[in-house]
Amino acid sequence: MKGMLKPVEAAYRFRIYPTPEQENLLNRTFGCVRVVYNRARALREAAWTERKERCGFTQTNAMLTALKKQPEFVWLNDVSSVPLQQALRHLDVAYRNFFQRRARYPKFRRKDGPQSAEFTKSGFNHRDGRLTLAKMAEPLDVVWSRDLPSEPTTVTVTREADGRWYVSCRVIATVETLSGGDVVGIDLGLKDFAVLSTGETIANPRHLAKRQKRLARLQRRLAKKVKGSKNREKAKLKAARAHASVRHARNDFLHQLSTRLIRENQTICVETLSVTGMLRAKLHSRSIADAGWSEFGCMLACKAAWYGRKLVKIDRFYPSTKTCSECGATGHALTLADREWTCPNCGAFHDRDINAARNILAAGLAVSACGAGVSLGVPRHSEPSAVKQEPVLRSSGIPRL
Repeated sequence: MKGMLKPVEAAYRFRIYPTPEQENLLNRTFGCVRVVYNRARALREAAWTERKERCGFTQTNAMLTALKKQPEFVWLNDVSSVPLQQALRHLDVAYRNFFQRRARYPKFRRKDGPQSAEFTKSGFNHRDGRLTLAKMAEPLDVVWSRDLPSEPTTVTVTREADGRWYVSCRVIATVETLSGGDVVGIDLGLKDFAVLSTGETIANPRHLAKRQKRLARLQRRLAKKVKGSKNREKAKLKAARAHASVRHARNDFLHQLSTRLIRENQTICVETLSVTGMLRAKLHSRSIADAGWSEFGCMLACKAAWYGRKLVKIDRFYPSTKTCSECGATGHALTLADREWTCPNCGAFHDRDINAARNILAAGLAVSACGAGVSLGVPRHSEPSAVKQEPVLRSSGIPRL
């Protein structure tokens, strides 16, 4: 059965190679964006702490107008005003997310590290496969690896810490919803990245661990360089590119796995993990961060919303590991070293992770059928924790196609 066509917002990212003149203009734009953002943040913070006054986009926009008229900030007029105003809007969104407890308190933007500037339709021109930004005489050299499905609404230029330049085009894409498929439960871990209720085991690629020795060597070389020297800049660039290779490999693995699971299954049941709390455990914090569980969950949520799939999230306190998937008895005493165990209630032999994945699947199907937490059987000591279905869209950003 053919699915329905559905419009979604997406971001297409391409590599660009700006000329020296374009690099100079973009670097000055990044600096102006950073100055405007930091001064607006300081204004909003001072308005509340000193005078208990609320300060929003209207007040910060008036500050930007007055700032351009000052002789010491006349260089703000040399770049396009569009990314400067967009920086104020981003700050307003950051404060709104903080007050709604979706993010931390906004920080000042740093001079080092990745830099970006966003242009709306009035700040760029896209015609016949040529992209020209405001204040630029020539179009950017963009590697169009694929065609855009529609005209971009916004364009974001990014200079990564490794020195590479990218442009992200925000567009309205049309995707075809998927129909049919199986159901699957997923148990995430460190020994294996994921174990499915079907018995399939997906190995943990450990992208950071494979490159840890080289990263450590490059970081030691960087630490020995004199600050402000040319050699330090070269060592810093090498370390940034090594970290970028880890990040790109991890994202590629997570995108391929999440896409395969979405295409093959109609309903996907996963466990809600407190990754932030787990990272406080120093013993496994590096391995947990390397796995990328949170990013994997966001990818599943966004792609499930795109393609009409159902993503069910199980409560983090649900005892999926200590519950027998055959009889439903729970409360068994298991340690982390117990990879296999036998249920004393029914005598069933279980693999630890496959049993947990099957319990997650059963609990997720109970949510889909009844809409509430349903016990899987007669518990041995206590009832399993409630099961809940969270909204599918948890990501604040727009995923890349």
